[in-house]
Amino acid sequence: MAAQTVEERDIWLTEEQQGSWRHYLEGTARFVEALGAVHDRTLDLSLGEYSLLVQLSEAPERTMRMSTLADGLVLSRSRLTHTVSRMEARGLVRRCAAQGDRRGVNCTMTDAGYAALEAAAPGHVTAVRRIMVEALEPEEFELLGRIMAKVAASSKESGGTEEGLTALCD
Repeated sequence: MAAQTVEERDIWLTEEQQGSWRHYLEGTARFVEALGAVHDRTLDLSLGEYSLLVQLSEAPERTMRMSTLADGLVLSRSRLTHTVSRMEARGLVRRCAAQGDRRGVNCTMTDAGYAALEAAAPGHVTAVRRIMVEALEPEEFELLGRIMAKVAASSKESGGTEEGLTALCD
C-alpha cells in the first residue's frame, strides 16, 4: 500500500474509534430488533405505531402536523403516510386539514388510539427496562441519553446532506 498523506490518515477512524462505532451499530440494531420483536409478539401496536402514538399523546390536543410528526419520528413523509393510513383504518388516528393552511394535514390520536397506547405502554416499558436500562449502570444510562441527544442534534444539523456534512468538517 502506498504511503498516505497526513490528510488521508486523518479521515480514517482509529482502531479504537472503529471498534466503538461498530459496537454502536450492532447495539442499536440489536436493541431495535429486540424491542420490535417484543411489540410484534406481545403487543397490539408495532414499535413504529407505538412511537407515533407517543408523539401524538404528548402534543396539544393529541394533534400534530404530518410534516412535524414525520420529522419527530425520523420518517419519510411517504412512509409516515402509509403508517398513518394503516392506523386510520384501525381507528387509532384520523387525518384532517390543518386550519388556516389548505396544504397542511394534521394527524390526531383518537380515543381508541389512546386506549391502545395505554394498553401497550406497560409491555413496552418492561421491554425497554429489561433490554437496555438494566444492562447499564444508572450513570451509564444517563450518559447515553446525553450522548444520543448530541448525536441527534449533530445529525439534524447536517440534514443528512453532503453539504451539511462538509460544513461540519470545515
